[in-house]
Amino acid sequence: MGLGHLRAADALARGLGVPVAYADRTPLAFPEELRLWSRSRGFYERVSRATQLPAIGAPFRALLEVITHIPPLHPHRDLSRPVLATRTVERLIARGLGAGLMAELGRSRAPLLATHFIPTLVADAKGYDDAACLITDTDLARAWVPRDPARSRIRYFAPTPRAAQRLAAYGVAPGRIEQTGFPLPHELVGGEDAPILRRNLGARLARLDRGGQFRRTLGGAVGEALGETAARAEDDRPPLLVFAVGGAGAQAELAAAFLPSLKPAILRGELRLALVAGVKPIVAARFRRVLRKHRLEGHAGVTVLLETDVERYFRAFNALLADADVIWTKPSEMTFFAALGLPLILSPAVGAQERYNQRWAIENGAAVAQRDPRCAGDWLEEWRRDSVLAATAWNGFTLLPRQGLYRICAAFGREVADGPADGSRAAPSTGSRATLSSV
Repeated sequence: MGLGHLRAADALARGLGVPVAYADRTPLAFPEELRLWSRSRGFYERVSRATQLPAIGAPFRALLEVITHIPPLHPHRDLSRPVLATRTVERLIARGLGAGLMAELGRSRAPLLATHFIPTLVADAKGYDDAACLITDTDLARAWVPRDPARSRIRYFAPTPRAAQRLAAYGVAPGRIEQTGFPLPHELVGGEDAPILRRNLGARLARLDRGGQFRRTLGGAVGEALGETAARAEDDRPPLLVFAVGGAGAQAELAAAFLPSLKPAILRGELRLALVAGVKPIVAARFRRVLRKHRLEGHAGVTVLLETDVERYFRAFNALLADADVIWTKPSEMTFFAALGLPLILSPAVGAQERYNQRWAIENGAAVAQRDPRCAGDWLEEWRRDSVLAATAWNGFTLLPRQGLYRICAAFGREVADGPADGSRAAPSTGSRATLSSV
């Protein structure tokens, strides 16, 4: 349905050594299914973008709240009663949604690992007993769980303790819930000991903490956590701010608001800026118009990231993050990337699940909420000078889970290849079956 599900599937598929299989595309989706999938995906993207409209966005925001509603978790109580979304998905399955997926599973008998709830609900409804689902937010709506969760065969991977508690409140049997963390890209972590993450964070702290004030307050903790080489890293390049919009292009207009304030620092060589359009040419064109207006198009300190397809985009984006110092984004699945020691500046949430993501990151000290974007240059410099960004990076690294990829692969009897991923497929372990990674 969106980049959040696809980003997780990409990391898992490469870790498991299998391709990503798209449940809403041929050959998995039969021709008669394509219209159902397209209509559902298009509706959500249009609503998501419409929530940002200044004059008429309010009713769309209200509609999105209904679609993504997550009830309060406290006080603890039984939340297993089916909701409207449950019945809607059941009707779609009865009309043939997922028939192509089930035909493939019937042929291959492969385990199913999905990063969206619909493929696993289809498999469960059809009696398939080897389906697993990764939750892609810190909390989740009742729609992720079938009508009778206590009898469900679905195995759930929860990225946070709260997601695990929520699944239990929805009625999922405790033995079918495993708390794993979110699957971060192998090339940005490097293995269970996170050698690449530690190296990148050392260089990042050198750029964010120019005088070393923050690192001195930690004493020997930086060397103990990162290794002495990374702790003593020096990098005189200016910090790189990455602004990434959602897969639907929501909040792209923020660039027009913050760019005038950032321009002086860019021209002085004190800041680098990357505007991430993903695979949306219309968003890239909007960014370039803003850059042209402020005479920054072609400037060495500014880049626009646009790729022709999702896989190429993920490779380019992950390479960008290895060099990034701050991410400005909405609290989507990117919230989990704070565990890489990447401080987050969070724009307003779009939907209930993003509000929970935002709360989780801020409460852990791994993110800050954006201030007035028209003054971004001023508050960014204040946060850098006062070590807010360095401390936020450190909190994300020390407090948030980063082992999700390795724990999920282990659950399927696989080990991710040592060293950074290079786009090649990891070899399956001896005796293990192929895993169909579906979104």
